[in-house]
Parts: sequence; structure tokens; C-alpha cells
Amino acid sequence: MPQWGLFETAPAAAREMALAWLRHIREVECGLPGGVGSGGAVRPEYDPDRFTLAQREQAKAQELTALRFGRVSRATVQRMRLAYRKQGLWGLVDHRTTRGPKGRGGWQDERVVTAIKDVLRGQRGRSKGTVKALMPLVARLLKDRYGDAVPMPAQATFYRLVHQLAHPADHPARPVRNPPITEDGRAMTPTVALRPGEQVRIDTTRLDVLALFDDGTLGRPELTIAVDVATRAILAAVLCPGGTQAVDAALLLAEMAVPHPARPAWPEALRFTHARLFAGDRLRSLDERLQGAAARPVVMPETIVVDRGKVFLSQVFTAACETLGISVQAAPPFAPTAKSIVERIFGSINSLFCQHLPGYTGSDVTRRGRDVEREACYTVAQLQDLLGEWLVHWHHRPHEGLRHPVLPRAALTPNQVWAALVSVAGYVPIPLSGSDYLELLPVRWQAITERGIRVHHRTYDCDLLGPYRGQESEVAARGGKWEVRINPHDVRQIWVRLPDGQLAEIPWIHRDHAHHPFNDRTWQYVRTTVTHHLDPDRYEAGLADALDQLLRRARTGHATPAEQHLITRTAPVRMPLPAQRAPDGLQHPDQGADETVPGTDDDSLDDLDDTPYEPSLPGQDTGEDDGSPDVPYTGYGLYDARAEALKW
Repeated sequence: MPQWGLFETAPAAAREMALAWLRHIREVECGLPGGVGSGGAVRPEYDPDRFTLAQREQAKAQELTALRFGRVSRATVQRMRLAYRKQGLWGLVDHRTTRGPKGRGGWQDERVVTAIKDVLRGQRGRSKGTVKALMPLVARLLKDRYGDAVPMPAQATFYRLVHQLAHPADHPARPVRNPPITEDGRAMTPTVALRPGEQVRIDTTRLDVLALFDDGTLGRPELTIAVDVATRAILAAVLCPGGTQAVDAALLLAEMAVPHPARPAWPEALRFTHARLFAGDRLRSLDERLQGAAARPVVMPETIVVDRGKVFLSQVFTAACETLGISVQAAPPFAPTAKSIVERIFGSINSLFCQHLPGYTGSDVTRRGRDVEREACYTVAQLQDLLGEWLVHWHHRPHEGLRHPVLPRAALTPNQVWAALVSVAGYVPIPLSGSDYLELLPVRWQAITERGIRVHHRTYDCDLLGPYRGQESEVAARGGKWEVRINPHDVRQIWVRLPDGQLAEIPWIHRDHAHHPFNDRTWQYVRTTVTHHLDPDRYEAGLADALDQLLRRARTGHATPAEQHLITRTAPVRMPLPAQRAPDGLQHPDQGADETVPGTDDDSLDDLDDTPYEPSLPGQDTGEDDGSPDVPYTGYGLYDARAEALKW
């Protein structure tokens, strides 16, 4: 139907010219100026039975030029005819006459200018993001108001229009970036990697978004990522409330080596089986884990480039790299361009992911909104889930820095480059069992006494230590002490290496007092609040009771600010646990006879599909003291350790 409402908004001269064009367009199409069925005779040069449409358009162009319509070509007649078919009578109007006077909006459609102003007005009080994020908002508003009648301007025009309307003089100028040269004036040589994993760069930063921590406070979580230089793939990404430790970086190594499982609620386009990758069927035949994996690259690093932070130069991280056959290379000091790729990807995560989340803080304090704290609603675990799904989209996104010698003009995705390089460099599946994850934990040497193993006034004991009480280990270099592995984020249990070479879990004797993870810093704080007693058993029981009261105060919101900050630094996740060991004829109290592994049966997958972002995901504490045993954590994109050990 003709859009008479919009047509009436045009000036009278423009309406008369459009009606004149309408008669000529009808004559070109059907031979009659009044349309099909109207009276009159068809002029010979416009007879559809004798001449083609192109010939009739050429005849009309010559006629209009003779009638002093201006210099009209056949392309002009064709453009007007197609505009009439697409937009009706409104398409024949000279739209230069419908625009307002040239001002801050330029010669643009007033409806587009009004829509941009409305969107900018709705962004007041919020953190300032990029102009690109406004384009879908303006397009949706124009679609709701006018349908398809008002098209979106080109991207460059839209950027220029937004900058004209948003008072760019009120914003501070961006700081000048450091040139890619060293202090002595030498230019930085860009790194060239030709194999997946040839060079992987790791770094940590704080995200530009507020997260809700376990104690109810708000803060910016820390993000640690590993980026492959050859493919620009984000191999692993770990979020934690704060205070990234060496064990977090070590877990990052394990996450890079195994495929990332696809969530049940994800669309098929995000699964590896659906990705159209070169030799994809061959890869799935080599590694059966890729059947249920997300469409993300799997790379085993050869060299890891890190900054000079103590986390990445710690003994735990370097020992984990040495165990996996990875060399660690420290970046030059005072050279931010040495890890330019990972720094640029941090910016991409903030602009493409964080700015679309509630609680976005902006890149600096001048761009921060007034209601950021009120908008923040996601926990760290929920942000980890959202980030994991977004990373799959990232690997489907073309990257301007990825080119193929055969197709130099086409920007490729990280998945496409990974598939092309794997076809040349090869692919070897690396299975990691539960014991492999435990090998990445920090180690200490302790004696097994008649009461068990004592670590910082905590006693770890179970029936499994019966044959080894008071005995020395076979490691003479350590004075007969036993190798013990401790998770710094959760000290409620330890793992001791028995003579058979396996790591066995030994729980804390007062574990029932702490149904939530706590780290050694929290334990040291509790020790300052309890009077030391000569009887070690009574002193440990008092510490356990004080710890239980502290955790309860933190859950109910009655903890002091210092206690809240202390509990916040405790990571809300746990390591994946291996299969429990028990003596013959005995059963572990936390493992039933018919127990199934969460995340491996169909029912648990259905539950995850129904509530993808609820705080009560498997392996995450709900905050209620129900006395139920903890379930193994299966997050961080890692396969469940028990199921993985059974497969291999």
C-alpha cells in the first residue's frame, strides 16, 4: 500500500515531481501511464510485446532528457523503477527535500537523527561504551517506529553523526599510545608463529564490569587468558574474584590441553561437530572428546610468554610447565608491546563482551555511569558461564590479522586458521585424568603421625593412613616425609602420595564445620581471633568453631568489612577430584553405592539446560548449610576428572 502518511510530509514540489515520475514508471512497465487496465493507446516505443524492459527504459531516458527533466540516463530510470517497487510512491520522492536544515545532524533524515537522540538519551547515567554498540539499538528503534521505510545510514555516516550529536568536546582526549619502539630507539619486531601453540601469551587484568561476590559485595573480577599467536585463539580464560594465584595459572595449562565441552543449551552452530572445518571428521576420529566439544581450538603450548609477575614466575607455575614439556619465556621489562596481542584482546573482550553486560564500568572513571552498582547483578560464576559461551562466538569471528597466502584478501576466523595449520603441523590428543590435575597443585612435605597429618594446626586423617602412621616414606632426600598436595583455594582436604605412586584424598577431621571452601588466609585470620590453648585438639576444635561462625556471618551479611574482603578473596570453585579411594570392605562417606558423576548423566544435563545461569550449578555452593556432601566441580571448561579417567 502507498505510504501516504510519509508522502504527505514531503514538500509540495517534491510530491508533484514524484507523481510525474509515477506516470513515466508505469508507462515503462506496462505501456500505459495510468497503469494496467487504464484507457488509452500504447505508444509504439513502450509496447511490451515489441521491446524489452531495457529498451523501454532507454527510450524513457531519452524522452525525459528532451522534456528537460535534466540529464536522465537509463540507470536513473532503472533506479527510480526499483525504488518504486521497493518503497512505493515514497521511493520516488527526492529525499534531499525531506531532510531538515544542515546542522548538528548534517543532511540526514530527521527520523534517523531523532532515533539516535532517543538512544543517547536512554544511555544517560550509564557507562559510555563504543559507538558500534549503539547501531543495533538505533536500528531496532527505527524498525519498531517505521518498519522498513527508514534504512540505517552507512557505518561511517552513523559514526560521524553520533559524534556530532554526542558533544565530543565534553569527552577528554584519548591518551597517545606508546610507539612500538624500545627505550634505546629500536623498533619492535613482530612475532611470527607458524604452528598452533608455537607461542602462547598469558596475562591477567581486571574486567571493566562489576560482579557480585559471594559475600554480597561488588568488585571487578580478575581475568587470566591464554592467547595463541598463530591463530589468535583464546585457548583458556579463568575468572576469579581477586588475588590470582599460581595455582590458577597452572589450571590454565590444563584447560588449554583438553577440548572444552559444549553446554546442552547451546545451539548446534557452537558445537565442534557442526563447525565446517578442514579435516574436521579426521580430527573427531583421532579424539573422541571432540564429539561433544565446543567449536574452539585445542592447542598444547610449546612456549609460553609471560610478564614478570610473581604468579607466572612462581615455582608452582614453572614446575607445571616443566611437567607438561612447556618452556616459559619472560617478556622484556618495560615493554608493553612484547605482549601486544593479548593486550589488544583484552580490549576486544571489554568492548565486545563487557559493555553489553549490566554493571559495565567503562574504560576509565570519566566514562563510568552513575548507576553501575545498581545494575550489577551477575556473580563471578555466572560471568564465567557467559564468557565461556562468548568465546565460542569469538572463534567464529573473522580477524583482520589472520590471512592465508592463497586468500590474502579474505579475513579468516581463528577456527579456520587453526584447522589449516593443524592439517600441516598435526594433532595429538592429550588426555588428562584426575591425578593430572592434582599434579598441578603446590607440593609440601609432611610427616604422617599417629594422629594423621598436621598442617597449620589442622589435622587431616582417615582410615587410609592406618598402615603408614609413624612410618617414613621412601624419599630419603626429604627426611622420610611424605609428599602432600594442597589446593590453596580449598584447604578442607589434602592429597598424599602413597607408596603405590597414587595421590589419595585425606579430609580435615573438622570438615563438617565448613561446608564452603576457605583458603589459608582465612584460616590464619581465624587463628588471630582464638586464644591459643595448650591442648592441640581443643585448640583445633575452637578454631573450627570460629571458622564456622565466620562463614555463617559472611553468608548472612553480618561480617565486618575486613572479614567480607577476606572471604571474597576465597575462590568460589574447587578442583576436579579423582575417584575416591577406600580400604577394602569400606566405603567413603561422601560416595554412595549408586552415585553418578554430575554433568555426565542425561538428567543432570537437562537440569543445566533449564537453569543455565542459576547460582546453584553443580560444584557451586548455594549458601545454605544443609549438611550435604560437596559434589565435584566440573566447571572452567574442564571435563569431569572421574569420567575422563574412565575413558582413558
